[in-house]
Amino acid sequence: MECLLGLLKVRVVRGVHLAICDPLTHSSDPYVVLRHGQQKVKSSIKYKTINPEWNEELTLSITNMMNPVKIELFDHDTFTKDDGMGDAEFCILDFVEIAKRDLSDVPDGTVMKTIHPEKANCFATESHITWKDGKVSQDIVLRLRNTETGELVLHLQWVNIPGVAR
Repeated sequence: MECLLGLLKVRVVRGVHLAICDPLTHSSDPYVVLRHGQQKVKSSIKYKTINPEWNEELTLSITNMMNPVKIELFDHDTFTKDDGMGDAEFCILDFVEIAKRDLSDVPDGTVMKTIHPEKANCFATESHITWKDGKVSQDIVLRLRNTETGELVLHLQWVNIPGVAR
């Protein structure tokens, strides 16, 4: 069994300009699926929108910080297979390494690392890993792949598990 490093809380904030999958209503019924290793968690469905507001927290148990978090968006369909609306992924290595440090002497509000958009990642804007209010967090805007349009806004927060070594 792999060792639990901690929990990654992923708040799925919103989608921006997602693909239109229902041409009659010029909208979609999107939901988000997050995967990490063998885990899979899913958001609720937001009906008739291409700019959904979820503000839902999904939690992943992190046992291997080398595995990326993979994201897929789908359009919910009642009578047919759900349509893919794009995908993205992000690396959590830097985030987890910073979260596992002793940050007790670090001033509140310190930006620990900045990640820039590049070809190798799905980031749409630069993203800061921050130490604030005794927590490591990160706001991310991801550009969706395998679709013509769309971005996904996420907020990450690390939760240490009592008794798990840093």
